[in-house]
Amino acid sequence: MTGLVELRAALGGNDWLDDALAKVTLDPAAVGALFPAAGRRCGRAPVAPQWTADEAARALLLSAAPGEAESLYRYGDADEKRAVLKALPLIAATGETVSVLQDALRTNDTRLVAAALGPAARQLDDATWRQGVLKCVFMGIPLTAVHGLHDRADAALAEMLGAFAEERKAAGRDVPADAQELLELLKGA
Repeated sequence: MTGLVELRAALGGNDWLDDALAKVTLDPAAVGALFPAAGRRCGRAPVAPQWTADEAARALLLSAAPGEAESLYRYGDADEKRAVLKALPLIAATGETVSVLQDALRTNDTRLVAAALGPAARQLDDATWRQGVLKCVFMGIPLTAVHGLHDRADAALAEMLGAFAEERKAAGRDVPADAQELLELLKGA
């Protein structure tokens, strides 16, 4: 997993980001005004595996004000929400982390659902995590997006996937290949 040091190095020199980080360090509440500007000031090009420049900049800003994670998520646009979700495992977030992940799993935005099931999903209870995995299958999100899937998958998930597969087959519809593979793997275990 890419860390904050790698993200900062990947962004290279950026005077705006340096100034923004200094402001947030002095006044964590300042992150609310700076967070939305990251896309315009740092760009949106890929800078590290699975990170764009704006996401990396936002993760760095959030690391200087981890107590603002819930507020930045709640009031952010989809790109800002995704950046918060991706940054959660990298920061010392407050107790609202689980509620932010749960909210993302209630959306119909595939990018937010996938981000919520990244490394931060280890904080979700088993039932919520399983529902998130099933939502990925329903929404056509590749199961490769689910961090630690094979370590956390269990008999209850196999039962849920089995019921889903039976319904799809009864309706004359295909079962996504990755869901079928996981189901076969779980039945064989």
